[in-house]
Amino acid sequence: MVFAYYNRLNKKQKSVYRQSDNVTAIQLPATTTLQPLVLDLVTSLEQQDKAGTQTVCQRLANVITDSLEVRALKIKVMAVRPCDDEEELYGFYLPTEGRKMPLITVWMRTAKRKQVVAFRTFLRTLLHEICHHLDYELLCLEESWHTEGFYKRESSLFYQLVPILEKETG
Repeated sequence: MVFAYYNRLNKKQKSVYRQSDNVTAIQLPATTTLQPLVLDLVTSLEQQDKAGTQTVCQRLANVITDSLEVRALKIKVMAVRPCDDEEELYGFYLPTEGRKMPLITVWMRTAKRKQVVAFRTFLRTLLHEICHHLDYELLCLEESWHTEGFYKRESSLFYQLVPILEKETG
């Protein structure tokens, strides 16, 4: 399946899109190392601890990038999501070249009610942005398109982490 914007892409972009669409999972070799971090993320969000959430997110990203042997990135957790009349921004990935580290920014509070984002939504947002990084660094794609394969990769990461949480808390 291709998304509607596919038809507006040039030949080279369509090739990258198809490459992205063909990769549907990323296997994490370090799920046991991630277990305490996932639980710490739940706690930091429940405690509405922005600094703690940022620390845990950075550690989580470090384990993922280290275990997949890709370039490290910086995580920045902000308070209230920016929004306009139509939508809120959940997260943002800024790739870089050279020695400067790529940056992921995620927001932990909703724009309208300023409530802490639900754990699953927050984790999915973080993993979504990490997937953009992995598209460039692990899969060596020239672009990081939102393809069906991209969303399946995001889900593959999520479901490797969520069962750990449910086993511990459930």
